[in-house]
Amino acid sequence: MSVRKKLISSYLLLAMSGVGAHESAELSPVEVRARAENLEGIAASGSEGVVSSQRLAAVPILRPAEALEMVPGLIVTQHAGDGKANQYFMRGFNLDHGTDFATYVGGVPVNMPTHAHGQGYTDLNFLIPELVDQIRFRKGPYYAEEGDFSSAGSARIEYFRKLDQSLAQLTLGRNGYARSLLVGSPQLGGGNLLYGLELFHNDGPWEVAENYRKFNGVLRYSQGSRNDGFSLTGMAYRGKWTSTDQVAQRAIDSGLVGRFGTLDPTTGGETSRYSLSGEWARRWDNAQSRANIWWLQSSLDLWSNFQYCLNDYANSGTCANGDQFKQDERRQAGGFAASHAVFDRWGGFEVENSIGVQGRIDQLNPVGLYTSKARQTQSTVRQDKVTQRSLSLWAQNETRWTDWFRSVQGLRADAYDFNVDACLMANSGKAGDQMVTPKLALIFGPWKKTELYLNYGHGFHSNDARGTTITVDPNDGVTPVQRVKPLVRTKGYEFGVRSEVLPGWQSTLSLWNLDIASELLFVGDAGTTEASRPSRRYGVEWNNLYVLSDWLAFDADLAWSHARFRDRDPGAGDYIPGAVATTANIGLTLDHLGPWFGALRLRYFGPRPLIEDNSVRSSASALTNLRVGYKFDKRTQLALDVYNLLDRKVNDIEYWYDSQLRGEATSTGDRHIHPTEPRSLRLSISHRF
Repeated sequence: MSVRKKLISSYLLLAMSGVGAHESAELSPVEVRARAENLEGIAASGSEGVVSSQRLAAVPILRPAEALEMVPGLIVTQHAGDGKANQYFMRGFNLDHGTDFATYVGGVPVNMPTHAHGQGYTDLNFLIPELVDQIRFRKGPYYAEEGDFSSAGSARIEYFRKLDQSLAQLTLGRNGYARSLLVGSPQLGGGNLLYGLELFHNDGPWEVAENYRKFNGVLRYSQGSRNDGFSLTGMAYRGKWTSTDQVAQRAIDSGLVGRFGTLDPTTGGETSRYSLSGEWARRWDNAQSRANIWWLQSSLDLWSNFQYCLNDYANSGTCANGDQFKQDERRQAGGFAASHAVFDRWGGFEVENSIGVQGRIDQLNPVGLYTSKARQTQSTVRQDKVTQRSLSLWAQNETRWTDWFRSVQGLRADAYDFNVDACLMANSGKAGDQMVTPKLALIFGPWKKTELYLNYGHGFHSNDARGTTITVDPNDGVTPVQRVKPLVRTKGYEFGVRSEVLPGWQSTLSLWNLDIASELLFVGDAGTTEASRPSRRYGVEWNNLYVLSDWLAFDADLAWSHARFRDRDPGAGDYIPGAVATTANIGLTLDHLGPWFGALRLRYFGPRPLIEDNSVRSSASALTNLRVGYKFDKRTQLALDVYNLLDRKVNDIEYWYDSQLRGEATSTGDRHIHPTEPRSLRLSISHRF
């Protein structure tokens, strides 16, 4: 396939993944999905792909961020209230709330550096899954375009530019669940005005009602296509909730609280996110230009209590105040990206040369950590003003050497600058760092609809700016604390195969390895840094989509990984806490069965070591979700979603750490769990007009 033909195929691929595209009217949903997700002749590795809107529309999604579970091998769960960013796991990582997995929505980065709660915090509660056109995902540090937080992978979520019809939808369920959605895209001034409005409430199964209230809106004006046109997008989101955080297992076993109970009924949060962005693209005869610019304002007030009375007993000998703490931040951020690709010939070889520039600035005033009681601030642990800037340049060359061999080689340069104004002068200061990261991909084929990939690349993740200037523990103002490097290098290798094994059966197999120089993290719960060690992860992923007919599709994503610290420490062990080894996501999708349609999905989340010597491990979980739907006509349909169909009593998350309950004489190391929600039903009626 020539470079120019490849470009045309890419355009067709992107067009096929939109329900507004003309082709979708001629093909069944499973056929559209199969064609949209086939990247033969386009991909640079075996672990990149596209999730089409049809796939998302077909499956039941408990929480908005679970749209990312369509990325093979990625697990999305929760350890606190649903208004908080989710917990993510992939490729032997406990990604926490997003570290090492970069996420974008409409060109705007979602990961928050130097965040009050955790580095790379990725809150996707503003996402409206019904508006998602496609999710383009990549794994590994092999792509010159991808920078901070992307060593494990990245996902670029794109909203539709237009819809064939407007949609009104109402969903009701147990425990006060109610969601209303109105979306449409009327023509305006030679373009389309896409709008979306979501109102949401849920109490959940918790003994203390979650009372999660969400207002969410999207407004986009666009002309042309994603490759030759422009769009202007505004988003607004506000959420409030009461949180049932993870609970010590001994408190449940003793009957102190129920499985869905809480040891602090006043934890929870309030958050907001407002953004404006513009995207522009121009397709020339032998070139493609792109640019985007964005601005973001966000806030978070988060009250948590994970250790109950441990610190209060240590400091005062009583549990009069407890260990609740508040993390908050007020953020203004902005950025841009621009790239230009030229399709040419060098001698007898077809080439694609690309260059790009990216920039970002974050201003936090303040970002803080406080002790609190019943959401009332008691004292300040630390409160900072932070300015963080980054500038990135990248270049990439793709050369087709023969009909069966092409290469992609790239180079990326990043520069970061941090300025921290801390309430404790000793922790104020400036820091900066630069890093150059090479990338290489060798692609062989296709032969008989089979391609082989060899990938190598360096990447990085940034550390919290406060950790780069810290000198003393803010809790006592005396204890020395070692500063961390602003940027930490990663290095990865991968071998992949992509093939259509049988007509209608698309399969990819990836063998991968990733080394990280250090997993140093800023611990938002304590306001200080926590030293970790260099690590190595390797594994295998096998992803399959089999379209058996125009009414039936089967998919199976299976992953296994091995994660260890590289430096031997016999006293501590070399297991990485929270590193999941095995995951699986298996599903059936049915349509065109007269008026009936449906989907069945099984998600397996394997056991993980909870401490470094592997003496304590989490349990595994296997959850089944079901959707059954009926189409009254082409415009109106009814769908019943059943989550945790078999009512499994398993856990969303498990940790092991010390805590102290009220009345206990000493602290105790224990398993702390957040249970999976029991079987729940949601009924949706939707009408297109």
